[in-house]
Amino acid sequence: METILLIVSGWLWIVPAAAAAGTVAYVGLTTRGRRARRLELDAARHEESQAYRELVTAKARVRTAHADVMTAKARAATPLAAEARRELQIARQSEKSASLALRASRSRVKAGYSQYRAASPHDPLPIERLWAEHDAVNTRWLSYETDVDKALKYPQVTDSRHPSTVVFLRAQREAIAKRPTLRDRVTPAQYVEYRVAVRALQAALVEAERQAGVPGTAPPSAAASTAATIGAAAAMIAELADRLPSMIPRTPPRETPPT
Repeated sequence: METILLIVSGWLWIVPAAAAAGTVAYVGLTTRGRRARRLELDAARHEESQAYRELVTAKARVRTAHADVMTAKARAATPLAAEARRELQIARQSEKSASLALRASRSRVKAGYSQYRAASPHDPLPIERLWAEHDAVNTRWLSYETDVDKALKYPQVTDSRHPSTVVFLRAQREAIAKRPTLRDRVTPAQYVEYRVAVRALQAALVEAERQAGVPGTAPPSAAASTAATIGAAAAMIAELADRLPSMIPRTPPRETPPT
């Protein structure tokens, strides 16, 4: 009898511990699954946070530039005042761009929240959808090597000596490097970086196909052309704005004639 009591008393602490361990494991799996399902929403919130920090930085730059203008005016330094006004104009443009970026990121948060609420447990996870897009691009590109007709008609698509193919191969390496391996351990920042890499890969393949004369890719659509033109113009304006102060020659201060 004593032996039985000893056995029972020895198992009494094991049952609660096992139950607690099972509960912890279940909660952990459920939390990881929920986090993986709302990854796109968390990524949108991550982008919103970044956009907000950039707007705060831009506002601080405007305040600093405005203070420099006031200081230059107080000292009656005409060349310094002109340069300070140029810096203030550039800072205000940066603030406007950052404000628009924040508004766009907040719209993506709303869209991500709606998509998360409407998703069912049977739908693919956001990272799985992104994996599928990545794999589809690679499969499409490989078809120009495995399909004899495509290989003969469009050898340029897989020719590593052609500039557009070089751009695609670089984008392919970047996407592979950014690709997460575990679907339930992807951070929002990793998801955003990987999504950017996949989008760049898709655009690089479309451009390679267009330059090779693949039907359906040339000429590009009006919307794509407009977006590309706007993006290129924005990049050019931003670069010009950064270089503008150094491009404008500084006027030497006028010498006061001797009395």
